[in-house]
Amino acid sequence: MTAVHLRGDRGQTLPIYIWLTGILLFAAFAFFAFAQAASARNGAQSAADAAALAAARDSRDELMTGLAGAVGKNDHWLDWLKGDLFKGAGAAAAADQLAAENDSTVQGFTATAVNGFPGYRVEIETQYTVGDSIIPGTESQHAKAHAIAVIEPRCTFAADADPTKPVRLDCDGQTVNIDPEDFDSGELPDASVLFSVHLAE
Repeated sequence: MTAVHLRGDRGQTLPIYIWLTGILLFAAFAFFAFAQAASARNGAQSAADAAALAAARDSRDELMTGLAGAVGKNDHWLDWLKGDLFKGAGAAAAADQLAAENDSTVQGFTATAVNGFPGYRVEIETQYTVGDSIIPGTESQHAKAHAIAVIEPRCTFAADADPTKPVRLDCDGQTVNIDPEDFDSGELPDASVLFSVHLAE
């Protein structure tokens, strides 16, 4: 009697094991699918961040070129330190290049401003898909993301500063002296000293 009873228990337990194994496998595949999606989203966000920063840095370079060309040549060179005199002609191309290097394409590119600081909003879509999974449609689904990068001036100077005479700039604690009568563009500090480029969100 006992042996028959044990065989009956084993017979009833086998379907439960199969059922539990199926649930665990489904959960594992579902977790893998969500991990794939998360990885694609992270990759898309990284690409968007890089593209927006590249656009802002391109315009910062334009600011540096404009400043270097204006010092000692006109009385409005201090205006370049406000950080908004760029035209941004190469910003979109810079964003396109960085997006491509991250296997993505730019879907939207607009000039914007955040807290009064100029910058760019970039929207991208990955060239790769989420990949095959148990969730239908992921094999053709591309990840999307957006980012905004701004250019923030870092330097201040006296309100009564005379642009025809030596000017002392305070760039977040770092002193930069510019003498328009004895100026060499090579004396300008790195662009990051005069202007900060950072993500706004």
